[in-house]
Amino acid sequence: MKFDLFSTVILARDLPESNFQRGDVATIVEQIPGNSTQENGYLLEVFDASGNTLDVISVFESEIELPKPNAVVNYREYEKTA
Repeated sequence: MKFDLFSTVILARDLPESNFQRGDVATIVEQIPGNSTQENGYLLEVFDASGNTLDVISVFESEIELPKPNAVVNYREYEKTA
C-alpha cells in the first residue's frame, strides 16, 4: 500500500458519481489490497468545513495523492448526488 491508514489525501481527478472534484481533501479510513489485475484501493471519508462526514467513498490508488506543501486548500459548496 502506497498510502498509510488515516493519511490526509487529495483527489487526483473528478469523481462525478459522488460529486467530488479534483483537489478535494479526504482521510483514508480503510485499505483494500488489489490483486494481479487490479490496483490497490482505499475507502476515504470526506468531511465538510465543520468536520461533519459528507460521504465515505472508494477509490483506486491512482485516484489520490498526498498534499503538496505549497498547495492552497480550496473552499467550495458541496451538494450530494442522489
